[in-house]
Amino acid sequence: MPEPESPADPTAGPPRDTRDAQEETDAARRRRRAQFLRELAEARELRDRVQPRRAKAARLRHAMRMRTFRW
Repeated sequence: MPEPESPADPTAGPPRDTRDAQEETDAARRRRRAQFLRELAEARELRDRVQPRRAKAARLRHAMRMRTFRW
């Protein structure tokens, strides 16, 4: 069991350069976001296959919103 004071990730020590650490953080955030969006799209596709009537109604509602939207 790790000690409470030790970080969970041993490589997560103090950054050498703040800018490099920020870029790594941004890259990790973008990777996590991309993974999340892929999983979300997959879940939507699965839901659409399982509930085709609800998916059709959602498509029609979205189309109506787009037709009535004003710039």
